[in-house]
Amino acid sequence: MSATIPKPFFPELTRERGLLRFITAGSVDDGKSTLIGRLLFDSKGIFADQLDAISHARHRRTIGYTIDLSLLTDGLEAEREQGITIDVAYRYFATPRRKFIIADTPGHEQYTRNMVTGASTADAVVILIDVSKVKMGDDGSVELLVQTKRHSTIAHLLQIEHVVVAVNKMDLVHYDQAVYDRIVQAYREFAQRLGLKDIRTIPLSALVGDNVVTAGDRMPWYQGPTLIELLESLSVYDACHDEPLRFPVQLVARHNGHKANDFRGYMGRIEAGKVRRGDRLVVQPGGSAATVKDILILDQSLESAVVGQSVTLLLQEHLDISRGDMLASADRPANLLKTVTADVCWLSEDPLDLHRKYWLKHTTRQVTARVVEIHALLDINTQQKRPADALQLNDIASITLNVQQPLAADAYDAIRATGAFILIDEVTHQTVAAGMIRLDDSGVGHVSER
Repeated sequence: MSATIPKPFFPELTRERGLLRFITAGSVDDGKSTLIGRLLFDSKGIFADQLDAISHARHRRTIGYTIDLSLLTDGLEAEREQGITIDVAYRYFATPRRKFIIADTPGHEQYTRNMVTGASTADAVVILIDVSKVKMGDDGSVELLVQTKRHSTIAHLLQIEHVVVAVNKMDLVHYDQAVYDRIVQAYREFAQRLGLKDIRTIPLSALVGDNVVTAGDRMPWYQGPTLIELLESLSVYDACHDEPLRFPVQLVARHNGHKANDFRGYMGRIEAGKVRRGDRLVVQPGGSAATVKDILILDQSLESAVVGQSVTLLLQEHLDISRGDMLASADRPANLLKTVTADVCWLSEDPLDLHRKYWLKHTTRQVTARVVEIHALLDINTQQKRPADALQLNDIASITLNVQQPLAADAYDAIRATGAFILIDEVTHQTVAAGMIRLDDSGVGHVSER
């Protein structure tokens, strides 16, 4: 949709001021867990028993009666002992203006795979930058941390719409505006090379609470919104409403087989578009034509359904359809791919082996795949691409795969759900890579230049 055309304002087509999913990202010990704890605490999103539990926690890292807010999201014993975040922690809270789901993701490079998991469904990312860690030269130069660049790159690859840069621990530099301005300028220059578009910046102190929920009086030079006000104002529109129908079949539902009630329904979640009774569909990859007879949800029959709804579709025709097939718009079907070009983030400690086969999981379909070529490896610091013949843990690269059976897929830029996949090790069943499919205008895979 063009940026000059106003977006339609219908409840079923927008999530304006509705639920916002966002993640916190950044380097180690930038204050991500403390920030979330502060958001929950100051917005009254903590129950009394939770507050009592962290007040008496034996692993708290504060002095006296000060509450260690970071413990609110550190659920694993190893996290509390070491003072780090290992797993993704999801927390829910609400303000009078909006509901939120927060994903607190790890900052350690070895847990980048967990950050990718949290980012895959996010509408916004809050990237924390610790002012005490940023290297500033006498010549005015500013060197951002590698993890800040890595997480920003992943946010770009995953097409996260909003990027909020929170310059944290301003209390450690006496709330100096000049320090903040230099860091923001350096990040914006990096973001421009990367291709990030909607960037908001804010100075804050998660530990003290400045500019998190309340502004405080220590930074009068900053006249912008607090973090919670900024998050409340972000407009989140699901562009998949404008795309053609994509309905991956999860389960074929049948009654007990009596001929008197020959019920056959196809259960799943609408990943893009909408569907109405009488719509003409195509079953992919097979290619059979189908007509929607009815749309069921629980014990109700619907005239239509939209993206995000889990429904059961009944068809006029008796067709051979099973889990992994895709029901798509007859006039705008998905691309059938046996050769897939994608950007991937390698998530395994075992390097990519070009001689091995992997399982490729795409929507509800799982096929055997082999990586046939590594086109280019991305240098996180310079954003330059260079040749490579192997992928190591946390590498980001453009690759080409051959799949045993065709995939009904779209470009990730167009439809996230049908443009994303994971690679799974056949032996260990561990997820080794997350991928984003890239297509050219003709629907043929290509190497993304970003």
